[in-house]
Amino acid sequence: MNTLTLDCKSWPTRQPVLFLVLAAIAWLGIYNVLDPAAEALVAALPVDRASHLGGALQFFFYDTPKVLMLLTGVVFVMGMINSYFTPERTRALLAGRSEGVANVMAATLGIVTPFCSCSAVPLFIGFVQAGVPLGVTFSFLISAPMVNEVALTLLFGLFGWKVALLYLGLGLTVAIVAGWTIGRLKMEAYLEDWVRDMPKMSAGFEAGQVTLADRLDGGFAAVRQIVGKVWPYILAGIAIGAGIHGYVPQDFMASLMGRDAWWSVPLAVLVGVPMYTNAAGIIPIVQALLAKGAALGTVLAFMMSVIALSLPEMIILRKVLKMRLIATFVGVVAAGILAVGFVFNAVL
Repeated sequence: MNTLTLDCKSWPTRQPVLFLVLAAIAWLGIYNVLDPAAEALVAALPVDRASHLGGALQFFFYDTPKVLMLLTGVVFVMGMINSYFTPERTRALLAGRSEGVANVMAATLGIVTPFCSCSAVPLFIGFVQAGVPLGVTFSFLISAPMVNEVALTLLFGLFGWKVALLYLGLGLTVAIVAGWTIGRLKMEAYLEDWVRDMPKMSAGFEAGQVTLADRLDGGFAAVRQIVGKVWPYILAGIAIGAGIHGYVPQDFMASLMGRDAWWSVPLAVLVGVPMYTNAAGIIPIVQALLAKGAALGTVLAFMMSVIALSLPEMIILRKVLKMRLIATFVGVVAAGILAVGFVFNAVL
């Protein structure tokens, strides 16, 4: 029995190409039946499909497996790809670059690197030690959680490529401009003394030979670590989104977060900052808000503030930054997010 179990567990890494093909076919097959399965499940319950509860249940039954499947698929693929982007390699790519070019590189690297706000302190210390400029470091720290592969894939799956591409452009712009602005302010003196005085280290890295089977193991590990950590936030976000979808009147949401209320964008940012979630947890709420008539610019500003300006991240960064630098970081990023919200509410 033990030998059989071991063989069953190890065959994907022994035949990685066959496993990837079969897994992709199975994933697509299941994904295509989610909508009728959700409708059938609601129909089997003693609930009127046209009622508020029926609408909320259909939203929950459909979005829960859909978001989890999208998340699992993209995390698995990016877990394989991310073997190219270790912290050492990322530091090496950014160290020694001129500002401006380095800000663009740092923000772009943030899309494909598997680092979240909880990684802020060790990444920040590593970048400072490698000689990466402060503004460039902030461009990466803004982009990595906000414009990551999870956010982009879920946005594409739920709203289409136009919204995903729009979010990509906006997020990169905020990360690049905010990082460049912080770099121009020359605020290195507001690093905590112990961080500023750390000896600089080499930005080199050792590149080993990694096989497809090794990358497959990396994909499995990423799914266990990331999906295993964020699934409660996903369920909470979908539950909130289902409640909004089923019970919140469309006129009320349009008046609160519509394009006609000038204060809707600042309010969305203020509400988003204290929240602690990630792209996977917030996107189902975004989906429900948009369906109820909330303006796209307001909703994007809300989403960006939740992901890029969360209060827990500020508390974590306080270990390495003095309050003035934290306040500057929050102010510059918030200004960029507000500009995004106002501009897109005006033009869309």
